[in-house]
Amino acid sequence: MFSTLTFSQEFSVSGSIQEVSGEPISFSNVILLTETDSTIVSGTSTDDYGRFKLRSVNKGTYLLKVTFIGFEDHFSQINVASDVTLEPIILKESTESLDEISITYQRPTVKKEPNKIVFNIENTALSQGNMMQVLKSTPGIMVIGNSISVKNESPTIFINGRKVHLSSTELAQLLESSDANNVQSVEVVTNPSAKYDASSGAVINIMMSKNLVTGYRGNMFTNYTQGVFPRYNVGTGHFFKSNKINLYASYSYTQDKLNRDNEDRINYYNGNTINEVWESRLNRNTWSKTHNVSFNFDYQFNDKNTLSLASTMLWLPDFEYKLNNHTNIFDDSNNLQSYFKAFNVNDDEKYNLGFDLDYVHKFNDNGEKLSFSSHFTTYDYQRHQNVNSDYYTNSGVFLTATNYLTDNNQDTKIVTASLDYTLPVNDSFILETGIKTSSVLTNSDITQYNVVNDQPILDTNNTNAFEYDELVLAAYANISKDWEKWSIIAGLRAEQTDVEGISVSNNQKTTQDYLKWFPNISLSFNPNENLSLYTNYKKSINRPDYKDLNPFQFYLNDNTIVSGNPNLQPVIVDHTVIGASLSSAYFIEAYYKKMSHNIYEIPLQDNANTTVTWTPINFDETIEYGFDFLTNFYVNDRWFVYAVTSFYNIEDINTLQNQKVKQSQWSNYSVLQNYYTFLKDRSLTLNVTLYYGSKNLQGFRLVKDRLSSNVAISKSLWNNKAVISLMAEDLFNTQDYDYTTRFLNQNSRSKADFDNRYIKIGFRYKFGNTLLDTNKRSKNLKERERLNE
Repeated sequence: MFSTLTFSQEFSVSGSIQEVSGEPISFSNVILLTETDSTIVSGTSTDDYGRFKLRSVNKGTYLLKVTFIGFEDHFSQINVASDVTLEPIILKESTESLDEISITYQRPTVKKEPNKIVFNIENTALSQGNMMQVLKSTPGIMVIGNSISVKNESPTIFINGRKVHLSSTELAQLLESSDANNVQSVEVVTNPSAKYDASSGAVINIMMSKNLVTGYRGNMFTNYTQGVFPRYNVGTGHFFKSNKINLYASYSYTQDKLNRDNEDRINYYNGNTINEVWESRLNRNTWSKTHNVSFNFDYQFNDKNTLSLASTMLWLPDFEYKLNNHTNIFDDSNNLQSYFKAFNVNDDEKYNLGFDLDYVHKFNDNGEKLSFSSHFTTYDYQRHQNVNSDYYTNSGVFLTATNYLTDNNQDTKIVTASLDYTLPVNDSFILETGIKTSSVLTNSDITQYNVVNDQPILDTNNTNAFEYDELVLAAYANISKDWEKWSIIAGLRAEQTDVEGISVSNNQKTTQDYLKWFPNISLSFNPNENLSLYTNYKKSINRPDYKDLNPFQFYLNDNTIVSGNPNLQPVIVDHTVIGASLSSAYFIEAYYKKMSHNIYEIPLQDNANTTVTWTPINFDETIEYGFDFLTNFYVNDRWFVYAVTSFYNIEDINTLQNQKVKQSQWSNYSVLQNYYTFLKDRSLTLNVTLYYGSKNLQGFRLVKDRLSSNVAISKSLWNNKAVISLMAEDLFNTQDYDYTTRFLNQNSRSKADFDNRYIKIGFRYKFGNTLLDTNKRSKNLKERERLNE
C-alpha cells in the first residue's frame, strides 16, 4: 500500500457544473482532452447534484470540455500534478438553445434501400418507450401477440449485429423489458447477404446508438395486462461503463394465465359419403412463471481489441396446461349417437441457458477487422401429462373410461463457432468472408402408461427414445460495391450438412448428407435523387425444428394426436424481387418465391379409425407471387402515416394418398399505421395501427379474413426519467383464427378464440445517468430457434 502511494502518477479531477442561477446541471458531459491534438483521455457525466469526478488521470496539462444541450460548450485548461478540485463551472445558456431543444425530438424517418428498410427513431418520441413498441411502429414488421413477422415469415432478430436466441414468447418478454431510448434505427433486411446463415430468410437488426460517457444507469419496470385473466411482469436492468469495461445485467419475472377456446368440426367419411360428424368444444388454460436473466460484459484491451462475454438464461419452473374437451358424435342425419369428455393436465418445466464468447480485432480505423464468435446452449425440457376420457351414450348413460400418463423429456446441446473477416478495399468496395461450424445433439424420450384399475401399465407402442446429431460446416464470401448511380451486393455461401437420427425402440436410423450452395445478389440503379430501381435474388434454407423430427406420438385425447416426422427434408427457398422507389416515400415491388419441400403441420384425419393426427410433412412445393405497394409520409409535423397493401397468390402442391393435390388462393394483406405526438415538449404519443389479412391459404387450410387493431398511448414524465404507457389490443374482437380444410377425404373446420384481446398498462423508471447508452445486446442462432415451443 505504501509503495502504491509513493510511486503512483495517477490523480483525480473533480468539480461541479452549474447554471448562472446556481442550479446544478445533472447529466452534463465532462470530457478530458489532450492539449496537443484533442484526443479523448477520459469522460463522465454529472450526477443529480451536478458533481463529477475523473479518476486515473496521468500528470500533465489537459483541456476540459463540458457540454449540455441548451448551453454553450465550456473549455478550460487544467494542469494536473496532484488531485485537482475545480471551482464550480458555470454554463451559459445558448442563444440557439431553442433550435437545439427542437432537435431533441426529431421525426422518425424511413429510408428504403435495395435489400432493406431503415427506420430511424433516434431522438424521436418513439425512443421513450420499449423495444417492442418500436418494432410495432416499424414499417414492414407485423406484430400480433408475441408473433413477429416480415412478409409472412418469421425473421431472425439481431441487436447491434448480434442474434437474439429466444423463442417468440421469450423474445417478446425481452423486448418489452428493454429501453428504446438507446435505439438508433431498425433495419428490416428482406434480402440478407451471404454473411448471414442460409436459413435467414429475413432479418431485423436493431441498431443501438453509442457514446463515450462513462458511469452508471439503471431502470425498473412493471406491466399489468388484463385479458380474460390478469397477467404481469416486473424487471430491472443495470449498466456500468468505464474506460475499458462495459457491463450490463438484467432480470425479469413474468407470470401469465392465458385462455383459449376452440370450436372444431370434423366430417368423417365412409367411402365418398359422410359417415359421422364430430363437433368439439375445447377450453384450454395455461399458467406459467418465467425467470429471465441476461448479462453482457465487454473488455476493451485497447482501441483495436475487444473481448465480450454474454449470456441469456431462462428458467420456467412451472408451466401448467389444462384442457377440457366435450365432443358430440352425430350420424349422417345429424342425430346424436354418443359423446365423450376428455380432461388433459400437463405439468412442464424447462431451462434454456445460452452463453457467447466473442473477440474482435480491428486492424485499422478503415474498418478492416477479424471477428471470432462462439456459442453454447444447454436446453432441458420435461413434461408430465395425465389424460382422462369418459364416454357416454346419447342419453347420458356412462359407457367406459380411459386414462393414461405420459412422461416426455428433451435435452439439447448446441455448440457453434465462426470466424469473419471484413476488408474495406476502398471507400466504395467492401469484401467479407468467413467460416462457421455448428453442432447439435438432441436426446429425447417418451414413456406412456395406460392406467387400468389404478395401476400404470407400460404402453410399449408409444414408448421410445430418439437421438439426433447434426453437423453443419459453412463458408461464405460477400462483396459490396458502389458507383455514382449503381450499387451491388453479391455473395455466395456453401453449407455442408450431416444428419443422423436414431429411433431407439426399433433401431431405425435416418441420415441426411448434402452440400448446398446459396447465392444472393442485390442490384440498384439511381438515375437521380428521387428515383431508385432495384432487384434482389436469394436462395435460402429452412431446416425442421428438433421436436418435429422426433418420431413420437403425443395424445391430446384418445382421438387427437400430435406426431413428429423424422423423415422431414429441409425447405429450399428461391426468392426474387424487382421494385422501384420514388422520393423515398412511394414504393412498388413485384416478387416471386418458390419453396421446395415446404413444411406444414397439417391435420390428417383417419376416417376408418376416427382420429386426427397433427403432423409436419413436406409438400412438393409452395409458390407465392404478388405485388406490394408502400408509402410513408407526414401529414403534418406531428402526424406520421405508414401504409402498405399487398396482393399475392399462394399455391400449395403435394401428393397425398397417391393423388396430386393443388390449391391456390389470391389474398390481400394491408397495414395502416398512424403515429402522433402531442404537447409542446412532444412527451405524449399515440400510435394507432390496423392490420388486415383477407382469406388466405396455409398448407391446404383456407384461413378466414382477420383484422388486427392496436392503440398505444405513452407519456414521458419527470424530464424523461419515467414513462407510463397504456395499450389496447384487438379493439374489434376480429383477430380470431378460423379455417377450413377440404381436399380428398379430408373435411374439417376449426375456430380458435385466443386470449389476444387485452388492455396493458406499464410503468418504467430510469435512474443514474439516463443519457448513457448500454451495451445490451442479444444473440440469436438459427440452431436455437429450432428448439421451438
